[in-house]
This record gives sequence, C-alpha cells and structure tokens, in this order.
Amino acid sequence: MPPSLAGVRCLVTGAGGFLGQRIVQALLEEEEGPAELRMMDLAFSPTLLRVCDQYQGKTKLQLMKGDIQDAELLLRACQGLSLVIHTAAIIDTLGTVPAEKVMGVNVRGTQLLLDACAENNVKYFVYTSSVEAIGPNMRGDPIINGSEDLVYDSNDSFPYSQSKRIAEQCVLQANGQQLSNGTSLVTCALRCMYIFGEESQFLQLHLDGAIMNRDVFQRFSRKEAAVNPAYVGNVAWAHLQAAKAMRDPERVSGIAGQFYYISDDTPHMSYSDLNHELGKEFGFGVEPKLCMPLSLLYAFAFVMEVVSLLLSPFVKFVPPTNRHLLTLLNTPFTFSYKKAQKDFSYKPRYSWDDAKRMTANWMAAQVPLRREILKQKKQR
Repeated sequence: MPPSLAGVRCLVTGAGGFLGQRIVQALLEEEEGPAELRMMDLAFSPTLLRVCDQYQGKTKLQLMKGDIQDAELLLRACQGLSLVIHTAAIIDTLGTVPAEKVMGVNVRGTQLLLDACAENNVKYFVYTSSVEAIGPNMRGDPIINGSEDLVYDSNDSFPYSQSKRIAEQCVLQANGQQLSNGTSLVTCALRCMYIFGEESQFLQLHLDGAIMNRDVFQRFSRKEAAVNPAYVGNVAWAHLQAAKAMRDPERVSGIAGQFYYISDDTPHMSYSDLNHELGKEFGFGVEPKLCMPLSLLYAFAFVMEVVSLLLSPFVKFVPPTNRHLLTLLNTPFTFSYKKAQKDFSYKPRYSWDDAKRMTANWMAAQVPLRREILKQKKQR
C-alpha cells in the first residue's frame, strides 16, 4: 500500500497563516488522515476556523494559541506526537520588523521546537524553508532552472534571508538525532518559491496599489527577471507528500536530512507580470516598465537606507524599498522540482489554469471591498 498519514498525531505551527491553513485543510481532506491534529499560532483566521468546523468529528482537533518561542507551550504541544510540520515564521522583506525579533521567531523558535520534539520522541519533522535561504545574493547572480546540487554564493545578510538559512541548517543538522525511545529524528526542509493564491496578503497589497493607480499594477520588477511562483495548494500538497515519504521504510533514507525546491508548473515570469496575469482576468493592467532605470532605483534605495540609519537614534523610518528587495525582484531566479518528484513523488495537485482561475476569482471578489476601504481611508 502507498504511504499515508492514517492514524498520525500531528502538529502544524503557523496554522493560522496563508500556507499553514492550506496544509491543515489538505490534511483533513485526506481519505486516511491523521487521528489528531494540533494547530498552533498567535491567531487563527476565519478560514481556518471554518475548515475546522467542516471536518469536526473526523479528526481530533485542537487549537493552541501561543508564541513559537514559548518553550513550555512547545513541550505540551509535542506530547504524544509523531509528526511536526513547522511553517511558523516572520516574513519581512522591507525591514519593518527588528532583526532580533525575526531571528528570535525564525531561528530560536525553530530550535526550541526541535528540542521539544527530541524531548517527546517526535520522529518526523518537515520544515517550511524558503528560496531566500539561498538568495539571490547581493550581486544579483541569476539561476535558471536550478537544482539542489547547485553551488551558489549566498552572501545576503538581510535578516529574513539569513534567519531562514540558519533555521534550515538547524533542522537538517538535527536529522539522525537519537531519541530516548531508541529511534532517531527524521527531518527535511522544503525551500518554497514565492507562494501565491487566495488570501495572499502580498497579492492584496499589490491589488490595493493597482486600485490607487487607476487599476494598473505598478511595475516593481523587470520583465526579464523571471521567477517561478508556486500556487499555495501545491506547496501545501508537497508538505503532505514529504511527510508520507518519511513514514515509508523504503523511501525514508532518501529524504532524511535533505532539502528540496518546491515549485509547480506556473509559467516562469517576473513578479510584476504574475500580478498582471492574475489581474488581467478582471481588467487590470500593468505598467510597461520600471519607473526609472534599475541603477537609479538602487541609488535611491541606498540613500533611503542611509537616511534610515541616521534617523534610527531618534525615530524608526522604514524606506519604501531597499537594495535587498530590488535584487529579489529583479534577478532571474528559477528552480526545478525534479528532486522532490523523484524522492517523494511530488507532483503539483493543481494546474496553472486552475490556480490562475481560483486566485483571479478571489482577487476580483476583493476589488469592490478594497475600493470602499481605500476610499474611506482617503476621506479621513
């Protein structure tokens, strides 16, 4: 029989988040699903609560509200489990969150969770990593259809990127750790691409910007700076496939201690052109080019960073952009999911056409509400 998650007792951290709630939904949709599912976060979205209500009775469900840095809570949360899927993280590309908080949640929180797993003999650990764990680096060296074997100079020291890189290393180094019951911990990390889909806060921000720009998406990335975004439903599905493979005696040795790039069959395009591909379904356009040459944008970002540094003793000023974000948005950076396909039979669950349709429908439904909210803000 193919591996399943039947009878598993599982914890999903970050369960109230964009990806976390889709992982929970995918787990509960399994024909042979977990016996118990614990969901941990600082807050729980209405969508997650609706999903829990829909599947009440099939699986024992428990919501656990709290901080990933609460060691005592983590010890309680991991008691009697066999699987942890760790998605909880602070995502910050602008530098709005203090670096120590980003490192505290993303690195210290991950290590505390690994410690709690070891204390409770939790055998399987799937970590949601990010493509930003590798780059792009500050030189903007491109990668086209990269693989896990690629050697790349990851010289970016931006707090979020650095935190995901260090946390991933902690997870992979913990693989094979001996547990008190005589077994050993099995870990893997999934380096996810930029994730899009219904309820994406990033898409909502871009949508707001387009509405204020006369229904035209602002261009933040060059057309040639192709990346490969992935639909949230496919990324959630990859987590389940990895967890199943870990429980398969014939496949566990191949996945243990490994990291994987998780993408899907979304066409390679720039971030700005993804917005347009989704938005043109309901009549939104996109600016044809950057507001100024990229070199001038870098100069502007550098000046803003200097101003932010000079003002830091007196007031917190977060620039509207920075060199890290410009590099991220304007570097060709694409990866293959072939290793995940080979090692744990990952195959996208949703086609690009379906992902585009569902996401565009959600965005279109948001437009009237966002127009009204933005109108009220303007009138204040």
